[in-house]
Amino acid sequence: MEIQPKKKVEVPPDLPRLIQDVLAELGFDADAAAVAERVRRLDIGLPVEDEFAVVCAWLGKCQLLHKLDQHQVPIASKHEYQVPDLLAKFSTQTSKVPVLIEVKSKKGKVLSFKPDYMERLQSYADLMGMPLLVAWKYHNLWMLFETRHMKKTNKNFNITFETAMRENLIGALAGDIAYKIGAGAGIHLRFRKDKLLSTSNTDEGSTEQWAMTIDDVSFTDREGVFRTDLDGEVQSLFTAWDLEEAEEHTDSHVQLKFVASEGMQFAHTALVHLLNWESPNESRPHWRGLLRKEQVTANVANFSATLDKAFKQKVVSHIFHVLPHAMPGFLSPINSDGSD
Repeated sequence: MEIQPKKKVEVPPDLPRLIQDVLAELGFDADAAAVAERVRRLDIGLPVEDEFAVVCAWLGKCQLLHKLDQHQVPIASKHEYQVPDLLAKFSTQTSKVPVLIEVKSKKGKVLSFKPDYMERLQSYADLMGMPLLVAWKYHNLWMLFETRHMKKTNKNFNITFETAMRENLIGALAGDIAYKIGAGAGIHLRFRKDKLLSTSNTDEGSTEQWAMTIDDVSFTDREGVFRTDLDGEVQSLFTAWDLEEAEEHTDSHVQLKFVASEGMQFAHTALVHLLNWESPNESRPHWRGLLRKEQVTANVANFSATLDKAFKQKVVSHIFHVLPHAMPGFLSPINSDGSD
């Protein structure tokens, strides 16, 4: 079966103006600049909410998550209440009450809420009797924390990247895991030299062009031992890791080695790598479309189970369950030995 490359959808450069024209036809009076700004903000805000929802669904501990309708009445209630972005319930919670989540994306190392904005969010959470959390995407990292960790400094309520990471609930609540692939584990491709096509000489040296055939694909574990029994999902872990490339030449073959080096990665960041590998022609994952899928990634059905298999097959060297500095009341306290 031949896989056809996906066609890139061209976005008209005057898309905001076209949208404004449609609104004008419908009887809405709005200037083009205001419409363009609202469309731009929607393009930033909605995909990041979809991305966080997909991440939570994929990590495996989410029982329910849905967006909350932001259209509220009476209009005057907007002065007192701010509806958060999401409502969610996780299997890790000790309480039956769901949690509310406000989703933000900011690349600066401080996330800031104005006092009136924080007050309206908290008023809604108090009205519902639910904990209020913030999901913050910082570059490619997700953090999830209680709003109580945001402290008022001068005018606004702020939280630093360091504090948000220290109080991150995405592992304890949503099921995120950090892991390491052992140095030495990797993929090895051997190309047989079938026919010399041409040779050219330059000041830098001679260059040869060969017609070659791949005659062997193999894997090594973290001890450098060649393995033929690696599970298919375990093999997929290599596509989500930065591998170092090395090349060896003999008279008959060229061998390419793609081997793991030192490092650590979170499961939720591995998700993006897996999606990019499965859809290399996409500029970015289509999170809204992924929300409708029963299985988010095609090659790994259960990431936590795959990491366990990879550890047993000596590919993964470490698995870390990262806990927050202060465990909230709606999660079980963890004893020093790691048990509940």
